[in-house]
Amino acid sequence: MATYEVHGAGVARCRELIDARQYVLDSEWSERQPDAAAENAYLERHPMEDYAAWHLGLTVGATDGTKGRYAFVHGDFRRVHRSALIACVFRAAQWRHKAVELAAHDLLQRLDRAAGIGTDR
Repeated sequence: MATYEVHGAGVARCRELIDARQYVLDSEWSERQPDAAAENAYLERHPMEDYAAWHLGLTVGATDGTKGRYAFVHGDFRRVHRSALIACVFRAAQWRHKAVELAAHDLLQRLDRAAGIGTDR
């Protein structure tokens, strides 16, 4: 099984998008998650650094500048998806990648606060 570490630039980009209210609260992540074709199309128009910023994890030992280096995507290359952050928390917890799990959890809480989820209205 691969080992992951937190990708600081991905976490920072996710925070920026949340603070700018660039998020989707209700989506079915399995239907919205970028597939290989969407990733390749994005990379045709953007540098690898931009692609990398959409990921919360770095695959330990993978070559920099390759798609395999980046894991735990948090959005659709346009906006953060709440369902993506939930998926990141779940998958990281399932495979015991604690640092990524906690980073994704913190971002989910930030998004929920920004969106007023869980507050009495």
